Amino acid sequence: MELGVRDYILLAPALIFALTFHEYAHAWMANRLGDPTARYLGRLSFNPLVHLDLYGLLVLVMSGFRFGWAKPVPFNPLNLRHPKRDIPLIAAAGPAINVLIAIFSFAALRLAGATEMGDFREGIFMLLTYFIYINLSLAFFNLIPVPPLDGSKILYGFLPPSKDYIYYNLERMGPILLLGLILLNAFTPLKIISFLVGPLVTFAVRLLSAIFF
Repeated sequence: MELGVRDYILLAPALIFALTFHEYAHAWMANRLGDPTARYLGRLSFNPLVHLDLYGLLVLVMSGFRFGWAKPVPFNPLNLRHPKRDIPLIAAAGPAINVLIAIFSFAALRLAGATEMGDFREGIFMLLTYFIYINLSLAFFNLIPVPPLDGSKILYGFLPPSKDYIYYNLERMGPILLLGLILLNAFTPLKIISFLVGPLVTFAVRLLSAIFF
């Protein structure tokens, strides 16, 4: 499906909102758990300019706005009281806030359907739909357990200490592996990322549709 000018106008705020809240949630959780690194670097902010990443945005465009990322929020594990517990919590905060935004967007969609809005009705419906799909796609994409995505840090929390080397080895080669998966997804029929993320987004949309409608 080709996107028109109106689609891009509506996609932009949904995309910026999703990425900004995702990174803010990481920074907030890290600060909450005792590490002020992100706050000192100005990342505990709703200003999208401090969070957006050029390459992540390019991947979003290349993937048809199905997956991408913002500038990772730094944290110092030495400042955390329980790193094995806290690192996964920091990582999970980003996808969690995106899922919450999608839920609130469904609620707003239900409310909009019961409200008379005249000529703005179609535009608002499209905007909320983009909010739902972008936030769910961003959440599930980031749960893939490949560094530097959040899923790898969540996986770290489930590994016994004797197996932590698996995470550290994966962390070294993760960015190259992720780039390879993105290129395969963009330019070949081997769309592994779409295979992983797409069904989860579809399931979540159907589940939330059943709840709200």
